[in-house]
Amino acid sequence: MTGMDAVPESHSGWTFLTNHARVLASVADDPNVRIRDIAARCRLTERAVQRIIADLEQAGYLSHTREGRANAYRVIPGKVLRHPAEASLTVGSLLALLARDEVDHTPRTADNR
Repeated sequence: MTGMDAVPESHSGWTFLTNHARVLASVADDPNVRIRDIAARCRLTERAVQRIIADLEQAGYLSHTREGRANAYRVIPGKVLRHPAEASLTVGSLLALLARDEVDHTPRTADNR
């Protein structure tokens, strides 16, 4: 990387998850995670991560408290997703789905559903 806001391995084309979902999953995985680490994990700039966290906080999906020089984040699991097609799906259920996928790397076939 060259510079603090450089993005490693840029990606073009569409993806299944939004940057907001990636950042939220990173925070859920480690409530004490640093912006720098979220940026590296999500392949975003630190500035983009700061904007996304502000969006998530403003919409009520995330909050934070200051602990010394660091932030401790709290995901609001009962908050429903924004899109009308997912109006019955909560943040907690989305994160549980993503966490299960990370833990279970076994390919699913017709025989092992």
